[in-house]
Amino acid sequence: RTSSTSSTHQSQSAIRPTTFVLFFDTSITMNCKEHHLPELELATGQVREALQCILHTILFIRSPGSVVPQDVECDGFDLTYTRIASPLPGNSCQSSTGMHTNVEKKVDDAIESFLRSLSQIGPELMSGCLVLSFFERRASKQLFGLVTHEERLVWEQWILRVVVNNTPRPISDDSAAVIERQRIQDTADGGLRSVLVQVFEIAGGDINHVPPVMYEFEINSSKRADERENVYARVANMPSLINLGN
Repeated sequence: RTSSTSSTHQSQSAIRPTTFVLFFDTSITMNCKEHHLPELELATGQVREALQCILHTILFIRSPGSVVPQDVECDGFDLTYTRIASPLPGNSCQSSTGMHTNVEKKVDDAIESFLRSLSQIGPELMSGCLVLSFFERRASKQLFGLVTHEERLVWEQWILRVVVNNTPRPISDDSAAVIERQRIQDTADGGLRSVLVQVFEIAGGDINHVPPVMYEFEINSSKRADERENVYARVANMPSLINLGN
């Protein structure tokens, strides 16, 4: 009897299946709150600083937990904004996990990617869309624990369309050039302030959708339909008109 039990145990051990753990990562945007910010028109040299101002302001406002603030004075705009301070080397007091990791690098990389994704919507005009998403990660096991499924639950998105004007700025000192430079600057200043005002209004509103846990963010360049781009493409591809005078 002992021998029979032993052989049965050995046979069961021999046919025991090998366990494989699979891992899947998916993003879910159900119940995601979207904030569409006012369209912003900028000259080529203003894009980076304006986007840094907007993105860092939102990230500071939505930062989970305590952070060290840092005031930044704009060079090309008459305003100052607050951002999450960059961690100092060897400083263990500042958070290095979750959303606070490499914030500055993520923002700068996203802006460079955005500039490469711009599409033409007219002579000297380019357009693009930035989407800042906040999400939390949730892991769950399925199929008797053989599959680990991680979901990225996107709970908020900030959407900003930007028009980039590549028209060369006048550099002479005559009155017409001075007036045009001031017009370009005033347009950019007013547009940036309008975006920030809406950011603060949204931030001061309902926050019930913000999770009470640590979360992360990502910034993507989204290809969204722009009617001006379609019109420009149709006009640019029109055949040459027949010269009836010949």
